[in-house]
Amino acid sequence: MRGDRTQDVHKKYVSTGSSSHDNLEAFSGDTRDSFGYWFWCSVWLGECQRILKPGGVAALFTDWRQLSATIGGVQSGGYVFRGVVPWHKPSARPVQGRWANACEYVVWGTNGPRALDILGPHAFPGFFQEHAPRDREHITQKPLGVMRELVKIVPKGGVVLDPFAGAGTTGVAAVMEGRKFVGSELTGHYAEVAAERLRTVERGYRDDGHQAGFDLAGLDA
Repeated sequence: MRGDRTQDVHKKYVSTGSSSHDNLEAFSGDTRDSFGYWFWCSVWLGECQRILKPGGVAALFTDWRQLSATIGGVQSGGYVFRGVVPWHKPSARPVQGRWANACEYVVWGTNGPRALDILGPHAFPGFFQEHAPRDREHITQKPLGVMRELVKIVPKGGVVLDPFAGAGTTGVAAVMEGRKFVGSELTGHYAEVAAERLRTVERGYRDDGHQAGFDLAGLDA
């Protein structure tokens, strides 16, 4: 509905009363209807296909509203549609009198044929279950655990491209899993957030501009 599309992104994606509701930077480009979104996906996915290796993967997050348009965009962008992988969020907010919208979906396709043994004997799960990040830096930030699993579809040493990098979670996951990363982000605030998160994972500590401290999490005492 038009009214749904033009709502502030905080109202769309963040629960009222959440600590993230008013404190996170907004972003643009979120008011397209299904046909506009489908066409837009076709354009940029087609450009991505131009630089994607044969058998390479395109994977897009979407919710139920744009699921059919996203599937259409992947196919009209020139990819072989391979399926939908749900991400279930156990803490999704309930909706009175309706089933909860407790899942997002990863729509994925390949640039032509993809050999089954391209990654050796490794097989991937058909769904993920993980809470949405509580301490997030982007309104629609994805869990690092889910992203670390998703980037494994790229062979080690390969390149992961995220043309809508947001807070850089895809990049952080790629670096942690031994992949290279290229990202772009339109909103200046989030471009810097993503760059700092990537610097953090590479050097092992975060510099907030005042005092740098080593991240000792996970180290043996």
